[in-house]
Amino acid sequence: MNVKPNALQRLIHQFIMLRPVTAFFANKVHVLDKLILKLTGGRYTASGLAGWTMIQLTTTGAKTGQMRMSPLVGLIDREKIAIVASSFGRVHNPNWYYNLKAHPECKVEWNGGSGIFIARELSGNEYKNYWQLALSYYAGYEKYKERAVHRHIPVMLLEPRK
Repeated sequence: MNVKPNALQRLIHQFIMLRPVTAFFANKVHVLDKLILKLTGGRYTASGLAGWTMIQLTTTGAKTGQMRMSPLVGLIDREKIAIVASSFGRVHNPNWYYNLKAHPECKVEWNGGSGIFIARELSGNEYKNYWQLALSYYAGYEKYKERAVHRHIPVMLLEPRK
């Protein structure tokens, strides 16, 4: 279960959502997270310092068919996990979004466990509810939405494969 950010984490969030900071880290944070994940046996990420629940999402490449791992913020909702395709408010959706659209089955690892999930894009009230949940953990998503005015920021829901 996700835990609401404490005062220090909210301060970190305020720093992270600044446009120059986001622009600097947008292309670097996933590389840093992957390195720290590898060095710590999957226990820690740089992004985890902000208090976010980090997952390791493994997708099948939309074009290549190769397996791709992405460390992401996961919004845990009982057995479901929501992920926001904000891409820091950049022009395009992240690659993992297109991978999930082409191949919805994925693997998720977090807190020492793993499972196979099926992804689907949210819309309507379901989208609004999970968007509000995302904002309750990181207000920066609203900043990213302002920056990405040219596109809709998708929210994907990962549900356990039955």
